Amino acid sequence: MKKLVQGILDFQKKLSPTHRSAFAQLAMGQTPDALYIGCSDSRVAVNVFASTDPGDLFVNRNVGNMIPPWQKEQPSSDGVSAVIEFAILNLKVKHVIICGHSECGAMFALMNRQKLNETNLDAESGLKTWLEHGEEALDCLTSRPEFAQDLLPHNRLSQINVLKQMDHLKAYPFVRDRIDSGDLSVHGWWFDIANAEVHSFDHLIARFVLIDDAEGARLLKNL
Repeated sequence: MKKLVQGILDFQKKLSPTHRSAFAQLAMGQTPDALYIGCSDSRVAVNVFASTDPGDLFVNRNVGNMIPPWQKEQPSSDGVSAVIEFAILNLKVKHVIICGHSECGAMFALMNRQKLNETNLDAESGLKTWLEHGEEALDCLTSRPEFAQDLLPHNRLSQINVLKQMDHLKAYPFVRDRIDSGDLSVHGWWFDIANAEVHSFDHLIARFVLIDDAEGARLLKNL
């Protein structure tokens, strides 16, 4: 906490006139280009690895970068669904990024459900209920043994989970409408913490690819 307070003091002392002007403009409203849905993990900071500025991204971070499935009969009242609705219908973002990462605690928990059941969390635990949004990914871990074979199981699960959460997102009717009209694109990212590398899912080859100079140029060309 001391570091946070000192950081605020440093920020206010070092804020240049240019940055003060930028914040003054942002106070009038926001027009982010993308919605970023990532994990709450403290090690995964999109503003660091994507070099973003204030106003660039509308952000939601939650345990395991999950997206509740669409339910017509009983629309979800959770914060993630509200963020998605606001970003797409009100802010008109053009892109949604779902980003998983290596060594994810939520993935470890999914793979060790028995241990989770043995904790002090009761049957009504919000964490247990939330992790159910990753059950489909867990099922695919065994049904798709060919996927990302070079990764450890929990990291394979993390990448599969990104794809499953993308499927959840695309099932929302207003998301599907924007995709079909060409007004919205959905992207899957995966952050390798140990190597500080970001990977993007390539639909043509069905795997995550390191965003190096060549891949970055390809992505930029298609945007």
